[in-house]
Amino acid sequence: MTVIDKLERRFGWISFPGFLRFYALFHVLVFVIQFIRSDVGQLFEFDRAKILSGEVWRVATFFFATAHFGPPTLMSIVFLIFAVNFAFMIGDGLEAAWGVFKSSLFYYIGIVLTILANFAYPFNIPLSGFVLYASAFLAFATLFPKTEILLMFFLPVQIRFLGILQGLVVVLMVIAAPVLLPYVLLGFANYILLAGIPALRGTARVIEAGQRKKRFNAAKDPAGEAFHTCAACERTDVSDPGLEFRVGGDGREYCAEHLRD
Repeated sequence: MTVIDKLERRFGWISFPGFLRFYALFHVLVFVIQFIRSDVGQLFEFDRAKILSGEVWRVATFFFATAHFGPPTLMSIVFLIFAVNFAFMIGDGLEAAWGVFKSSLFYYIGIVLTILANFAYPFNIPLSGFVLYASAFLAFATLFPKTEILLMFFLPVQIRFLGILQGLVVVLMVIAAPVLLPYVLLGFANYILLAGIPALRGTARVIEAGQRKKRFNAAKDPAGEAFHTCAACERTDVSDPGLEFRVGGDGREYCAEHLRD
């Protein structure tokens, strides 16, 4: 029984089916609210000083803050529709692969560590709520690398290429601003623990199995080497699989046609 199985037996009640669907729908709700009142978005942003002074709702609402995207436009609406459908696919895929408990645990770890990371930094990090999407997407790309989607509804592309692209963006971001490295490690710790490390272990096992098979095949007789060879005509069981071979009185091996000679 794995650690996850033991945790599920004890804390299975924390499972949240369709968590990422609800998470995405809350983003849609905030988007609509900002469409009506553009100034409301500022009330959702993470602000440590204001949280400690009593505006505790920001601990939850900063995950859905989208004020940094600016006022809603036609392009942002199209992007929102695509992003929500994409989030639904990712959430359903993770639940199908991991089960509801493990996928819920994945989200909870990401949320808690993102909150801690924001409190740890002396400055506000905008769009922190989208880190959960990013880690979930990397997990989905790790589990289903060859899944093909229509990017922006028309461009076919495999998930693994988008995952590689996102990984490169994160690496370049850290190179450009090394101070963000602890934040990135915390924000993507759920991916590292529940998807990245298991994937590396699985790859290592596949490589090891391939090496064992290669050693086993190398230890066997070379492919195509004949086991029977006629001493008279030199035909073999490889060149003539239907031939029968016997050992003659001289101790040499002959095919059925030359055995009587």
